[in-house]
Amino acid sequence: MTRVSEKLRLSSVAVKPGRFLSLKITHLSVSTLRLCKFLLRKLASRTVTLFSMEDFIADGGDYLWDLDMRSGFRPQRRFLDEEDSDFQNEKVYLVSYGWWKEVHGAVDQIEGVLYTVLSDYDAELEIVLDLRKKEDYGKSENADVGFSGPQYALVPEGMWLRALKRLNDFNLAVKNIGSVSHAEDHGVDVFPLQIRLSVSRETNSLLVKISQKDNVADSYKKACKIFLLASKEFYIWDFSGKTTQFFINDKVSLPNDSPGQPGKLSLLQLQVHGLSGSARDRRERISEMTQDESRMESCSHSGYVVMNGSIDNVNPNIPLANSLQSSAYRRAGYMGLTGLQNLGNTCFMNSALQCLVHTPEIVDYFLGDYQNEINYENPLGMNGELALTFGDLVRKLWVPGARPVAPRMFKMKLSHFAPQFSGYNQHDSHELLAFLLDGLHEDLNRVKCKPYNEVKDAEGRPVEEVAEEYWRNHLARNDSIIVDLFQGQFRSTLVCPVCHKVSITFDPFMYLSLPLPSTTMRSMTLTVLSTDGVTLPSTYTLTVPKYGRLKDLIDALSATCSLKDDETLLVAEIYKNRIFRLLEEPSDSLALIRDEDKLVAYRLKKASKEFPLVVFMHKKLEGLFGIPVVARMSNLSCGSDIHQEFLKLINPFLMPTEDQLYKDDDDVDSISSEDSEMNGPCSPIALDSDAGSDSGTGDDTHNMIQKYDSYLLNSLHEVFKPQLFTRRPEESVSLSKCLEAFLKEEPLGPEDMWYCPSCKKPQQASKKLDLWRLPEILVIHLKRFSYSRYLKNKLTTIVDFPVNDLDFSSYISHKANLSSNQYILYAIVCHYGGLGGGHYTAFIFHDSDMWYEFDDGRVVPVNEEMIRTSSAYVLFYRRVTDVKSDATV
Repeated sequence: MTRVSEKLRLSSVAVKPGRFLSLKITHLSVSTLRLCKFLLRKLASRTVTLFSMEDFIADGGDYLWDLDMRSGFRPQRRFLDEEDSDFQNEKVYLVSYGWWKEVHGAVDQIEGVLYTVLSDYDAELEIVLDLRKKEDYGKSENADVGFSGPQYALVPEGMWLRALKRLNDFNLAVKNIGSVSHAEDHGVDVFPLQIRLSVSRETNSLLVKISQKDNVADSYKKACKIFLLASKEFYIWDFSGKTTQFFINDKVSLPNDSPGQPGKLSLLQLQVHGLSGSARDRRERISEMTQDESRMESCSHSGYVVMNGSIDNVNPNIPLANSLQSSAYRRAGYMGLTGLQNLGNTCFMNSALQCLVHTPEIVDYFLGDYQNEINYENPLGMNGELALTFGDLVRKLWVPGARPVAPRMFKMKLSHFAPQFSGYNQHDSHELLAFLLDGLHEDLNRVKCKPYNEVKDAEGRPVEEVAEEYWRNHLARNDSIIVDLFQGQFRSTLVCPVCHKVSITFDPFMYLSLPLPSTTMRSMTLTVLSTDGVTLPSTYTLTVPKYGRLKDLIDALSATCSLKDDETLLVAEIYKNRIFRLLEEPSDSLALIRDEDKLVAYRLKKASKEFPLVVFMHKKLEGLFGIPVVARMSNLSCGSDIHQEFLKLINPFLMPTEDQLYKDDDDVDSISSEDSEMNGPCSPIALDSDAGSDSGTGDDTHNMIQKYDSYLLNSLHEVFKPQLFTRRPEESVSLSKCLEAFLKEEPLGPEDMWYCPSCKKPQQASKKLDLWRLPEILVIHLKRFSYSRYLKNKLTTIVDFPVNDLDFSSYISHKANLSSNQYILYAIVCHYGGLGGGHYTAFIFHDSDMWYEFDDGRVVPVNEEMIRTSSAYVLFYRRVTDVKSDATV
């Protein structure tokens, strides 16, 4: 069943709904009516949009054309189907050509179509404009020659936004010295103008009719000032490329045409910027704006500011100086301060998107003609859909004065191409960011074919030569703005521990994932059990790094208990008198071990490492008791051997007053051998409780238990017993310490063995990473989340990260690289709360002006001190290009 037929079927179902269902079906019926109107109009004519708004909106999953024209401020949004998924139906703006040439910069290089315009006015309150193409004017450098009348320009929304942003950046640069560009008077004065278009067959000209009945009175009055009062003749440059769609081979190509019939008028909408009134009108508007902002300043004392078209609460800790009190605020710095609505646990997506859409190079790129660089043929890409949807979202977020945007279309595309992000559960913002960067790269990868040339790490070659060959080979297969901005290069060195073979490779990276080394210590208590049949359990309290690894704990415990060279330690967590889990991975974080956990360490012979692990648990009629004991045994075929091994293990617990250990074998059935249900290199063996013995009686079992000191078996301490009213200090670590921990040489884990070409077998080699080439945009991911097979944890360590002076000079290995190694911070993704849910926000340094917090749809200014928080999760740094590197060749 198609989407349309499904909607029609649902709207005609006869039911007796309750109140909620009734409202739902009423809404569905209205939606269905709007959809039907759209389908009828599409079938009646295939209209080529010349001046269009975003005609459709994805609202609640229904892609409906909003035909309600009664609300002047209600935007119409684009409908994304197979025909217009290329996002060509963008808004077109009419601006002053002089303003456009001043703020655009490279306008002389843009192809345009010049029209001579004759205006007329009739008694029916209608303006008629006759646009005739002026030949021999392809580029706008000739626009100032021989023209006496006013000149206007038609520009697409992306180009208009780039021009506004360029003007905005300039005004911010001069704001501190009291100078403001005269072009700033245009502000954000944009109004929609309904026009009717047709083509005159006789004169081969484009006719534009502006009627009062199609527009509200105010818009029509503004149009009269522009097109009637200025001059009877003027000029319009079309830089949007839309008007040429109406002329093909000197024939009228309006879709409304039918054979033998004149073309019908097409009602479309034009966005008019900065042309609605005189200089006096604009001065009065600015005066009113200043008064509004003064009132807003007084309101800010009570904790409110106006942002994104609504009033939001402001953090009471923000000083008054950070409120939006400057009269220049809306005229300088007003772009890009648009929030994203939370669609349901989508804060993880919103925070990552805000950081990307406030990367200046990304903004400039997606406000331009990025559609021309999409690679629709890349099998690794997403048919360009991710890039198109992202680019559309960038433009919505940078429209001046926009209300919070609902990113429904982007969420839909994201769920389609990355099902792991489907639904409305909370996800990891860093994982989304990694997918988004990779997906945008593949959609924009300009390389049509992907040759692969293997790079030989031959001995004797200069390492710089090998690195450059790796990089050239990488660029031969990858070419996009994402590579240009975000990709750096590692040097990875592997050394075989047996033959000492050295292998060097150079790999690209998109971001750095840095561990959080611990600078504070933690006390941990463990019980050590020997398997020699003589030594009683011993309890040790150790001091280890708070966020260290299991290796740190084992090393400290080995030294404290005087572990012999032929012995090893097997650490386990005990829960309800069972082995709950074995701690065997040296790289596991100690943060996964809680204070209330109970840990034991078994002293075992290294030679028996490959033997099966047998776990003995102690059982009474009412259940298990005591600490399990373990052994590694080579022979499990004989029950008497197992029996003797168990008696040896519990011999240290024998009461010293008894004359003998046991009377006969009938008592052994009181002890059962069971498996611990744990997975490890050698899984524990499950043994029948009657192995090697006859059934005993309850009295025999009771008499045997009395011979052993069960108190020693039940004596097991918690890892840490906190004292009342003790408060641990909050931990802090510098970003440089995180970098040093990341670049530290470490052995590979058993699951990441490296195949040594000399030894011809996998080896646990040591690995060392070095930074060889740094990207323009450096993304640093702080590894706050720790995961294991059983637990997950979040580290709340405060990371002391530089804001204006991050210097990588001492960490870069390629000293011949003359690029700057200085970076400044411009965006942060923050995560608050725990792993089960929590909340994501973003801090953005906006337009070199000040810091703002983007909390879904809420945007507020903040002090720089507020961004230094233990919730900082992903850091975005930008290279400072005007600082020369101190690296030497």
